[in-house]
Amino acid sequence: MKDYLSQNNTPIHEALKKHCEQRVVHFDVPGHKGGRGNKELKYFLGEQCLKADVNSMKPLDNLCHPISVIKDAQELAAEAFGAEEVFFIVNGTTAAVQAMVMSACKQGEKIILPRNVHRSAINALILCGAVPVYVNPGVNGELGIPLGMSVESLIDAIEKNPDAKAVMVNNPTYYGVCSDIKKIVDVAHAHGMMVLADEAHGTHFYFGENMPLSAMEAGADMAAVSMHKTGGSLTQSSFLLCNKGVDTGYVRQIINLTQTTSGSYLLLSSLDISRKNLYLNGKYIFERTVEFTRYAREEINAIGGYYAFGDELVNKDTVFAFDPTKLSVNTRNIGLAGIEVYDLLRDEYDIQIEFGDIGNILAIVSGGERELEIERLLSALSEIKRIHGREKAQTLNQEYIDPSIKLTPHEAFFAPKKRLPIEESAGYVSAEFVMCYPPGIPILAPGELVTKEITDYVRYAKEKGCQVTGTEDMDTEYLNVVK
Repeated sequence: MKDYLSQNNTPIHEALKKHCEQRVVHFDVPGHKGGRGNKELKYFLGEQCLKADVNSMKPLDNLCHPISVIKDAQELAAEAFGAEEVFFIVNGTTAAVQAMVMSACKQGEKIILPRNVHRSAINALILCGAVPVYVNPGVNGELGIPLGMSVESLIDAIEKNPDAKAVMVNNPTYYGVCSDIKKIVDVAHAHGMMVLADEAHGTHFYFGENMPLSAMEAGADMAAVSMHKTGGSLTQSSFLLCNKGVDTGYVRQIINLTQTTSGSYLLLSSLDISRKNLYLNGKYIFERTVEFTRYAREEINAIGGYYAFGDELVNKDTVFAFDPTKLSVNTRNIGLAGIEVYDLLRDEYDIQIEFGDIGNILAIVSGGERELEIERLLSALSEIKRIHGREKAQTLNQEYIDPSIKLTPHEAFFAPKKRLPIEESAGYVSAEFVMCYPPGIPILAPGELVTKEITDYVRYAKEKGCQVTGTEDMDTEYLNVVK
């Protein structure tokens, strides 16, 4: 890193500001020409935003082959996150996850991963032809949520698949559950396997105090970090962190297979500025986040019926640690599905939370919140229980169903297929995904056996109002199965 650079610098942002001040005449893309060619868009987003929406040029570097300001910004990010090298990703953390998997595994090679991974990881297997070895996570029956990957189950998977090339781990899960990532790294490395961490919801682990261990600190080889989720950057912007020993030249080639050649400077500069903000202010930001979350958790539990769960779940096995910033709330004891509470909050109280599933809701809290917003959420939840609460209803008791693997995702996705009504598909092998989004953890993935338990779950989720996605049929009435 250049001697004159420090964490107070924002190289991309600084170069972009300089460019905007130069009154350059543009005979290049984008065609809106700083907003003059699309005035409604300019009025909606603001003139400064459109002036900063420019194409790659020499003074602003090139994301596919960075040699100046983007390279400098990536080196500052590497220092801030304790990584050897960082890649800026503008195709979402999906692209970072896929780059990790495709960098570690080629066609026919095995990767060990928990089945409750995000769909992006399984999409990567479809693209590269790698073979999944799924480790079924623990399941909390009371909450109906998948937990972490136990070290014992990982060791068992490694013993049965010593030729696997990599291990993937969620750090944390959407619900805030962390596995013993340090032990997982040690065990995998002892068997010559890379460790890839999906840290889509773990940006704050690098800057907050008393947080679960980050992937880089644990010694993982690569980590996909959603800066836009808890790091403050613009939606769709992420980091791919690489540790020592990773062939980053090859990783860059893999990234360039799928990432756009027209990297958005709005996204890139937001990553640059957000890294600076986290480095300088992250400790305070996440201390405030934890305070808000702790208060909200205590008050929600005091309402009765709801269960805002936290580190009492820690068992040092399938729940090695819990993310203190997560406000995950089980709703079953008030007789409502999580998605029903989600809809009521949005439709009747103008409160948008992250997601609602069959049994739980998740509210993303940040240091940018105010006491007023927290109190509005608490008041709304209390009112929902009073007005809409009922006796605990019979509900399906888990968000995760153990899969039966018949084909690899690649084989099933590209196999000859036929279309069946979902309720008639039990006994066939799925050729596509079925999932509630968010959280984007597949109920069914390509190559898995369809069972009556799964079709019942899909029907129930739809009845409760979950957004069921992934199928070619936009109404999720039909499923493509392998012939």
